Order: sequence, then structure tokens, then C-alpha cells
Amino acid sequence: MIEEPPKLQIRKTIRRPGADQIAAFRDIPTGFLCDAMEGQGALCSTIQPVGGGRDLPTHAYGPAVVAENGPAEILATMGAVHVSQPGDIIVSAVHGHKNCSAAGDRFCGIMKNRGVAAFVTDGQMRDYPGIVAAGLPAWCAGLSPNSPYSNGPGKVGFGAVVGGRYIETGDMIVADVDGVVVIPFSQIDAVIAQLAAIQELETALDAKVQNGLSEMAAIEAMLADGTAKLVD
Repeated sequence: MIEEPPKLQIRKTIRRPGADQIAAFRDIPTGFLCDAMEGQGALCSTIQPVGGGRDLPTHAYGPAVVAENGPAEILATMGAVHVSQPGDIIVSAVHGHKNCSAAGDRFCGIMKNRGVAAFVTDGQMRDYPGIVAAGLPAWCAGLSPNSPYSNGPGKVGFGAVVGGRYIETGDMIVADVDGVVVIPFSQIDAVIAQLAAIQELETALDAKVQNGLSEMAAIEAMLADGTAKLVD
């Protein structure tokens, strides 16, 4: 590299979905969203509610503000907090680095004070009792008391690979006890358009199960038309 990159780059214009688009994801389970995207959309299952979800809310939704940190880095997260707005979800990418925290209780407290809806990282966190006291919902890959650095380089407001999926600033994030799902900005309206039908189908199936459904009709049909068969 001929020249060192800037320590921190912050995108001037942070795109966000509209208020009505954001509100459409309130109380929507992550499974419904994956169903609306051909069964996909979730980040790696190692990213779970901090502490297993036992002490903090386990549902959050909002537009992503992506902080692309390097391993053991936090400078970009600091920049993301600086430009965050109420309702945003700050996504800290640390390239999946382990054995170092990507945020702790004070960061969570500051984010909570700014009105940030949640924090998501492919790294680990620390200061669990303080995180609980701050009250900010968070998803991470576990806990580590080791401290990060703030040397950079880092980028804010662009995109990064987190948990095996590329997340662009402005994408919708919905997280619950099952995990974290990203809805690409370009697909937000299409996903919203499917939610009512998905909820109707789920509700109908729930009612059938509660009323005693115990057969797999699709398997019976396959056996009947020969696409499946019974063998000894």
C-alpha cells in the first residue's frame, strides 16, 4: 500500500428506510421474514442475544448503521454512534474476531442514551452486568473481557460482511431470540408486501395444530402418487 488509509471514513449521507417501512417490522418474528426471502436472510447462528436473552429484550428492529472495524477494533463503532439517530441499529463488523470485546457497558449506555434500538456484532462483548443495567438489546458471538483498540482504520455508513451476509447501511435489521435477519434495502417493500399473507398462513396452521393436526398431508400425497414409497 503506497499510502495509509484515513483512520476513519464516515459517509456523508446515511440512507434510511421511511418511517412507515420501519414500522411495518414491529413485532414481526425473524422466521416470517426468512420465509418472505426464500428461507434465507439470517446471520450466522453464532450471533445470538447477549447472555442468551435472559435479562434483556429479545426483539429489535431498525435500519442498520454499519461500522466496519478491523479485528479487535472499535473506532468505527465510535463513529457510528456519533452519526446514529433514534431507532437505528448499530452493526459492528470485526471480521468475526474472537477473544476481544466489540463493545461493553459504557458503549451500550451511550447508545441507549442516543435512542439506538439495538447493537449487533459478529464479535464478542463484555461487562455483562453493566450491559443489562444499560438496557440496550444486543446480539453478539459471546463474551470476552479483553479490551479493543481505537486505532482504525474504519468505515462508517458503508457496508460489511457480518455473520456470513453482506449488510449495507440502510438495510433493515430485525432480531429476536432466534437470531438476526437482514432485509436488503432494495427488498424492503417486497418483503412487507408478503407479511400479511405469511401471517395469515401461520395463524391458520397454528389453529390446525392446536386442534389436533397430526398428519403430514404432503407425505401422504407423495406416497399416493408414487414420488415416495415404503420400503422394507
